Amino acid sequence: MNSSVKSVSAAGAATTAGVTRIAALQMVSAPRVADNLAEAGRLIANAAAQGAQLVALPEYFGIMGMKDTDKVDVREAEGAGPIQQFLSDAAKRHGVWIVGGSAPLVSADPGRVRNTCLVFDNTGRQVARYDKIHLFGFQMGSEQYHEERTIEAGNTPVTLDSPFGRIGLSICYDLRFPELYRAMKDVDVIFVPSAFTETTGRAHWEILLRARAIENLAYVVAPAQGGRHENGRETHGDTMIIDPWGTVLNRLPRGAGVVAADVNLSHLQGLRRNLPALTHRTLR
Repeated sequence: MNSSVKSVSAAGAATTAGVTRIAALQMVSAPRVADNLAEAGRLIANAAAQGAQLVALPEYFGIMGMKDTDKVDVREAEGAGPIQQFLSDAAKRHGVWIVGGSAPLVSADPGRVRNTCLVFDNTGRQVARYDKIHLFGFQMGSEQYHEERTIEAGNTPVTLDSPFGRIGLSICYDLRFPELYRAMKDVDVIFVPSAFTETTGRAHWEILLRARAIENLAYVVAPAQGGRHENGRETHGDTMIIDPWGTVLNRLPRGAGVVAADVNLSHLQGLRRNLPALTHRTLR
């Protein structure tokens, strides 16, 4: 992992110590991009109607193909394509910021993609890009995954200043690597859009999410895929939002829906004053 962190400052995005309604969406995405975008649009509208100012989508929200190479077939160049246009239009239409889970973007290798999280502000402008660094590999019996076969890894952590605090971006398997989050300096809200398998999610998902919140004294927002997909894969779901003390504020075990909760930066800053663990670090 590249030790440097790409830090983005969006124009006019001054951090405030207010309360923000954030929504994490859970989906059970299909192999058809158009169908998934329609479902994502419905959920974003639902979240906006609940007062959410920032909405986060899960990993692979635009496509969960019948085979791994399906995402390569629908890859997009940065700034062009139906998935990115949808994110921009939805953000502008509803006046919300969107953390776009992940979308398949072109890579240097024509047989692979970058698994990319894109952030759009409430005017529909792209303000950040993060390419997934850690690629999932797993084998247990007949269940196996080899993301490196169709995904080209990124190498740079990304943080973003926003009206809702300093944001850190990660995707799914990144969750298992705490050094990634330590490389993000003073982040207030960590996003982990995911498609955890049922096998690994049942064992580790909540534990890892709460650990990342506690050790970084940060909110963690984890939108997930959650259910049985047409390709036969079962994702764990349990989309949740967790506060800096490790308390689960809201969750959805399974199926499509909206998980919303308030992010309170005054609460976060108070916890960091009471327990200044981040300033007590000696190994860096």
